[in-house]
Amino acid sequence: MRIGSLVLLIWLVIGVAAAVQRDYFSNADASCASVSTTAVTVVAGPLNYVGVNPKVECADAPQPSE
Repeated sequence: MRIGSLVLLIWLVIGVAAAVQRDYFSNADASCASVSTTAVTVVAGPLNYVGVNPKVECADAPQPSE
C-alpha cells in the first residue's frame, strides 16, 4: 500500500507541474472550463508529457420547464 500511495503522489505532483508549466494557476478566471481543465490536467499526470492535452468545455445547464 505504501508503494501505491507513493506512485499516486508522484503521479499527481507531475500533473501539478504540467499545469504550472501551462500557466493554469496564474489566471484569476475561475470559470467551469478553466477549473475543470486544470483538474483534468493534474489527474492526467505524466500523460501530459506524451501528448495528452486535456481540455474541458462546460455547456450551459438546461433550464427547468415552466
